[in-house]
Order: sequence, then C-alpha cells, then structure tokens
Amino acid sequence: MTKVFGTPHEQVVFCHDETSGLKAIIAIYSTALGPALGGTRFYPYGSEDEALADVLNLSKGMAYKNALADLDLGGGKAVIIGDPSADKSEALLRAYGRFVQSLNGRYFTACDVGTFSEDMDVIARECDYVTGRTVAHGGAGDSSILTAYGVFQGMRAAAERVWGSPTLRGRRVGVEGVGKVGHRLVEHLREDGADVVITDVSAAAVARVRARHPEVDVVDGHEGLTSSDIDVYSPCALGAALDDETVATLRAKIVCGGANNQLAHPGIEKQLDDRGVLYAPDYVVNSGGVIQVADEIEGFDFDRAKQKASGIFETTRRIFAIAADEGVPPAVAADRLAERRMSEIGRLRTILLPR
Repeated sequence: MTKVFGTPHEQVVFCHDETSGLKAIIAIYSTALGPALGGTRFYPYGSEDEALADVLNLSKGMAYKNALADLDLGGGKAVIIGDPSADKSEALLRAYGRFVQSLNGRYFTACDVGTFSEDMDVIARECDYVTGRTVAHGGAGDSSILTAYGVFQGMRAAAERVWGSPTLRGRRVGVEGVGKVGHRLVEHLREDGADVVITDVSAAAVARVRARHPEVDVVDGHEGLTSSDIDVYSPCALGAALDDETVATLRAKIVCGGANNQLAHPGIEKQLDDRGVLYAPDYVVNSGGVIQVADEIEGFDFDRAKQKASGIFETTRRIFAIAADEGVPPAVAADRLAERRMSEIGRLRTILLPR
C-alpha cells in the first residue's frame, strides 16, 4: 500500500463529489520554485492505491521537469479515476475545477492522458488556475505540439553524443505509441530523414500515421519493437516501458521518448548505462508541453514558447556532459541538476521582503 507520509510531497488532496462521480487526487510535490504545475490524467485505474502511486510519481517528475525547463514553477499532478469515454461530464469536470480552485493557486492544472483543451475550458468555468486551454479561449491549444518538438530536440542531442552529428538522418527510430505526441514526433523524424517503425495498441492511431507516411513500418507490440533492429527507441505511451526484460533485449543505442516515468524501477538507469545505451531522461526531453502551457500564465505566444522549448537541445547536451564528467548515468546527472536548482532558488524565499 502506498503511504503518503513516506514521500516528501508537500500536499496530497483527495477530491470526491458523489453526485457527479468525481474521484480525484491532486498531489503537490514541491512549490520551491513557484506554484505547482502539472496536468490532469483521466484514467480507469484498477484501484485507489494504483491511482495514488501514479499521481505521486507523476507529480515528482513534474517538479524535476519544471526545474530543468527553467520555469519558475513547482511540480504537481492530478488524476481522475474513471473511464474518460464513459464517465467524463460537464458536472464532473466543473466539480473538479472547484477543488483545484480551493487550493488558491498552489496548483495549476493542464491536459494529460484522457483530458483535452476543451476539458480545460470546462474546468476553467469554475477555476482560475487552468492552462492548456483552447486557442479560442486565449490558450495554447494542444500541448503535444511542443512536447513532440522537445523530444526531437533531445533526440538530436543524443544522436550528436553517440554518432557525432545532431541528426537522425539514416537512423532507424522505433516509436512506441503514436497518439497525441508520438504521431507528431514521427513527422519531425521523417522530415529529418530518419527511417521510422511504430507500434500502438490503437489500430486507428497506426492507420493515421500510415495514411500520411505509408513508408513507415509497423510491428506488433512493445516486445516486437524493442527487440527489433532499431538505433533509437522512443517510448511515447504510458510509463514503465523500460523494465529488466526490455533492457536485456534492447538493441537500440539511444532511448529518448515522450512518455513520463519510463524507468520501471530505480536501477534501470544503471543497467542502460552498463549496456552502453544512452538514456535521455524523460522529464528533460518531454518538457516542451509544460513549457507551452506555462507560457499561457503570462499570455500565450507560440514563438516565444517554441524558442524556450528549443533550449531542450542544450539542456540535454549539458546533462550528457555532466554525466560523462561525473561518471554517472544521465538520469542521475539530471536529478542532481534539478535538485540543485530547486534548492538554490527555493532558498531565496528565506529572504523576507517588506509588505
């Protein structure tokens, strides 16, 4: 059983509205850098404990992600327990918005798995602390646009580290999950001249990519992709894609994808390193989306947000350099860099200002 007090989270809020069917958990990991920002995941968890474990992991990842994205924002996340295709309703979303509002700005929400910009517009009818809204309501729209762009920048940095040039041209890239982020990543890869192979549990998602890029290959399932002859493995579906069995059979030289929490357990990063596989930490390379929605807080400008997301290339390069200098896996180097920023900037709050 997951124990909330066994983690360093600042706050965990359980939200229940029986009439609408809302069952949600909001987790705030850290506000050292500012209000916590992170999306709302709507997912049919098998149990409340499973939902709690997920939101605790995701909110910690957001704190580290926002720190390395050079945002003055802390880390948080929320999950709504249920099937979004059956349980989502205006009443449920508005009830959820009132719970977010009750936190008085400690947490800003946005889209995630199972939620969309249109849902954020509904939540915003009860809440001031919503990002990822539709363009019609002054928002950034679909945050997967810059998420995919950032993953591509991180992949370019990894390619430079492994092969000496920041391009995927002529390399075979396996993309697992071609939904909101994955199908956009395929666009970037094909434009760069990469050969692409994909897999997805959704036949419709695969068909959409194949309709636009009939030259893209398709394999059956996670194991079929990770054990195939690929240069780069890009997990873009749900987390924990890299477990002991996957790492043991993985043939790629680089892992770089858009999914959150890709490492199934601590120690996987060392296994990858020991096998000579360069892992681009997920919360570094997939931060383009949070950069995009965070830009809404001061009034959205796509060009400004894209310019900031372009910095993912240099941040990833820096992490690889630190990892090499300190003799640690890139995931460890990224954690150290994020923790340093949260500590150094968070400390400034001890300098009291006059009221």
